Amino acid sequence: MSATPPNTFAGLSLTLDRMAERRDDAAWLLGQASAPTARYLLLDPEGHGFLHAGRDALRWLAADEGRQLCADAPASLLGIADGRPHFLLALESDARIAALEAELHARRVSLREAGLLLPADEAGLFAYAKGLAHWHRETRHCVRCGAPLAVVSAGHRLRCTNADCARMHFPRTDAAIIVIVEHDGACLLGRQAGWPAGRYSTLAGFIEPGEALEDAVRREVLEESGVRVGEVRYHSSQPWPMPASLMVGFTAVALDPTIRLRDGELEDARWFTPEQIADGIADGSFLPSTPLSVSYRLLSDWLHERAGMDLDALVAARGAL
Repeated sequence: MSATPPNTFAGLSLTLDRMAERRDDAAWLLGQASAPTARYLLLDPEGHGFLHAGRDALRWLAADEGRQLCADAPASLLGIADGRPHFLLALESDARIAALEAELHARRVSLREAGLLLPADEAGLFAYAKGLAHWHRETRHCVRCGAPLAVVSAGHRLRCTNADCARMHFPRTDAAIIVIVEHDGACLLGRQAGWPAGRYSTLAGFIEPGEALEDAVRREVLEESGVRVGEVRYHSSQPWPMPASLMVGFTAVALDPTIRLRDGELEDARWFTPEQIADGIADGSFLPSTPLSVSYRLLSDWLHERAGMDLDALVAARGAL
């Protein structure tokens, strides 16, 4: 599986040094923020990014543009990539959004849309920035004493302003499992009632306190489909800042293929052979998850390993997604 492409938003460590050891060095940060090579990723209050109006690329702001157009937006360090410092500017108000779009010759897009348009490194930086901005917006007061929080460590920590408390708060990520379960040459996929007709996906769910990842896989599959799972193996992971999750992907083997839907979480769940998936894509009766999600990669790898099929080619031939 190491030869497969990284999941969308993943692989950022290959191009970005997050510079965690320098986040409290005020003099160094000031120098980086004003460097001629510095650039700023701008997000609106809903977490939408700014792309060039005529092409699918982030509309980065230079340091002087950031100071001129967004002087009131606090800057958070993302890291150093290709020798250039990268920062986040998160707007707090919608008041100047339309004007900024015009001034920057830009258009706003959601992370879901951008993930399918941008180069891998820019998609990863957008996801990273959106997750950090969401944490800032949602974490305003100390959970211990209720006092306001101040942003420190270049945006990566929040400190309670109550001197008697001074508690540090760190970015939160909610871990979730997502799994492709197989049995006797078929994989288990389910669908929710609100999805487009024919769409089926791998099963997923959040990890609960005191729960190992493998135990979460077994519990979620049992809760959603009634299928009991035995062996569980790690596949890959994907940052999923919509708003603040980490998807941890697995493959698993069912002990018993009997499906017993529970709790109304799924409208339907079925076992699909590779041939049924290929035929369903061809005739339009089966629609996989979009390539944005690790669910697509799990299915893609499973089809390749079990039947030598190329999911991308099957989808392209149909013109689906």
